[in-house]
Amino acid sequence: MTKNKKDKTTEPTLNLNGVDYNINDLEDDQKLLVAHINDLNRKVDSSKFNLQQMEIGRNACIAALSEALTQIDA
Repeated sequence: MTKNKKDKTTEPTLNLNGVDYNINDLEDDQKLLVAHINDLNRKVDSSKFNLQQMEIGRNACIAALSEALTQIDA
């Protein structure tokens, strides 16, 4: 015996200032702003990731230079 499963499609929503908005009900210019916000969030996250990589690389270079200078002094 199989159970019939109803398709539960959830509408995309935006929660802003404690209010839920159905994105499909927004005007085109409002949808564009939502798209900009989502894209900017991705870019901020990517920038944070890149910054972490650069800090790790800088610290590795500092450690390598410190070790090289220590060998000169020895």
